[in-house]
Amino acid sequence: MCNLCEATCGLLLTIDPTVDGGRVTGVRGNPADPLSRGHICPKGVALGDIHADPDRLRRPVRRVGDGADARFEEIGWDEALDLVADRLAATVDDHGEDALAIYLGNPNVHSLGAMTHGVALAQSFRTRNKFSATSVDQLPHQVIGYLLYGHQLLLPVPDIDRTSYFLVLGANPMASNGSLMTVPDFPGRLRELHARGGRMVVLDPRRTETAKVADEHHFVRPGTDAWVLLALLHVLFAEGRTHPPSYVDGLAAVEELVAGFTPELAEQASGVPADEIRRIARDFAAADGAAAYGRIGVSTQEFGTLCQWAVQMINLVTGNLDREGGVLLTTPAIDAIGRGLIGRGHHDRYRSRVRQAPEFGGELPVSVLREEIETPGDGQVRALLTVAGNPVLSTPDGVALDRAIRGLDFYAAIDLYINETTRHADVILPPTSLLERDHYDLVFHLLAVRNTARFTPAVFPKGRDQRHDWEIFRDLYLRVTRRRRRKPPLKRRITAAARMRLSPTFLIGTLLRTGRSQTTLTELRRHPEGVDLGPLRPGQLPDRLRTRDHRIDAVPALVTDDIARLREQALPRDGELLLIGRRHQRDCNSWMHNTDRLTRGKARHQLLMHPADLDARGLADGAVVTVRSRVGEVTVEVAATEDVMPGVVSLPHGYGHGRAGARLGIAAGVAGVSINDLTDPERLDVSGNAALSGVPVTVS
Repeated sequence: MCNLCEATCGLLLTIDPTVDGGRVTGVRGNPADPLSRGHICPKGVALGDIHADPDRLRRPVRRVGDGADARFEEIGWDEALDLVADRLAATVDDHGEDALAIYLGNPNVHSLGAMTHGVALAQSFRTRNKFSATSVDQLPHQVIGYLLYGHQLLLPVPDIDRTSYFLVLGANPMASNGSLMTVPDFPGRLRELHARGGRMVVLDPRRTETAKVADEHHFVRPGTDAWVLLALLHVLFAEGRTHPPSYVDGLAAVEELVAGFTPELAEQASGVPADEIRRIARDFAAADGAAAYGRIGVSTQEFGTLCQWAVQMINLVTGNLDREGGVLLTTPAIDAIGRGLIGRGHHDRYRSRVRQAPEFGGELPVSVLREEIETPGDGQVRALLTVAGNPVLSTPDGVALDRAIRGLDFYAAIDLYINETTRHADVILPPTSLLERDHYDLVFHLLAVRNTARFTPAVFPKGRDQRHDWEIFRDLYLRVTRRRRRKPPLKRRITAAARMRLSPTFLIGTLLRTGRSQTTLTELRRHPEGVDLGPLRPGQLPDRLRTRDHRIDAVPALVTDDIARLREQALPRDGELLLIGRRHQRDCNSWMHNTDRLTRGKARHQLLMHPADLDARGLADGAVVTVRSRVGEVTVEVAATEDVMPGVVSLPHGYGHGRAGARLGIAAGVAGVSINDLTDPERLDVSGNAALSGVPVTVS
């Protein structure tokens, strides 16, 4: 199973065992896989390139020297682990628990060892300064899951294999194959939707790969989706097109809250015609099974939580929640929610020291990390541990964060690569790659459009001087615990140490054996293509709700307050340029840009801009332009296209490798610039998620 993105496609590998202990010579999709059905994307084809990549670290390295003279030298595992444990233990003992910050990057959720052991290591530190990629792109989903359904990952999934009307806002599954909706082979599933007479309607400020194959695409001004979504709800209530389930409270209050958000107001804010908003609402309500789905584009804005609430309400009030062809809950072989493997979540139990930003689920918004490092006083961050992350490229105001990290007393990274962030690390501890370790997906089975179970054993043995990620987490936990002056209670230490010594594969086998699915690890080993557990099933609510009374409160206070904030929001100004990101099928966030297979062909790092906006500024297609925001500026080539609406410009996410390009052999034409040198850490959604979309910029 490919673990590079949420699609988790099944693969067939061809191996030459005679080359360097084993090399992948061919990769193709596995047609026997019950979820991905033979689908493969270019990233999956490049899976073997990561295994053979000469840039990938295989042994620990220590940074020697500073500035331009800095270099990395290999050291032994015991020396590296002792050095990291010494410095982390000393930091929290001398300066307090909050003096250590921990950042978990996106690949953690794609690694079994990180899920079983990495989270436990992070939780063993009592620091409030925990951060992750969650507050970059998906925190509004989790907040709404917690508030409405009682658990941050109890998120209904579009039943795309049976729906007749698919409404997509700010998502591009043709490129991503789904996000918080594991839907491999989206192109094939879309063809099947059309074959049964269904429709897909897309609202997006860019004519994305998904928009180009949709039945309808409507441009929407970045950051204004909340007005459109509330107007859709307004029409549904005003025209009596609601059929909510009986276990929902507060719908009269919802109707009152959206009463003033008319389609005409939404048109004024967003540019989407009022008549189109009314027609979409009517078509959605009339469909025999409809699903609304909003993803990164509607999460990464100042009203992301409100947008995700409105998406859930549209599905709920039209009777499409827990309905075949609507949105449904999964029933995975390992129910990580029902068995308490993943916490329900909580909100605002404490706040950040400098800005007073609220936590969610024990994490603070990553947008406050820089100020927590740079601001003196009790609780100042002095040491950092990152795991599989590159926040300098992936979080707001990367230039300022880059500067702050350089000023830390100590920084350790668990990572395969020296990247724009880890180049500042004092020590880097590299784990094995995907092909060298066992894998079972604990999270994306929770979000898949079909119930399946798959176990992937390691393809290659790890090298004699390599460590799996779970072994690194285990050894750090044991070493740090021994060095701490204030140790946890003895019973807790013994229990935690025993658990950390169990392999992830053993834990998965135990969870499967004691679960309700009747699926065992032995069976999955006999069927590496996966076991089909059937389509998503309706009729699971309200029993599956994790709320205390097994009912849904449709109007949590956080939403009510945010609607009041939206009413006071000024509408966008004419002539203002708004910046959005974009993703490419050949990119994996900020990495794999040093893979020749994925970087061939037409350049894709440019700023996209509408011809009318170029003409208005006297600029030409292909010119080098300066893009400025409140926090920074970048210089990049501009490409004219009518695929973005007037007033919108777009830079890809994950570029900007100029800071460390020479170390990774990334060509100048691929390096590009970082969109997050322009995004503003002060622009946050109420959840704390970064508002990366709709950033005001100038182009000259």
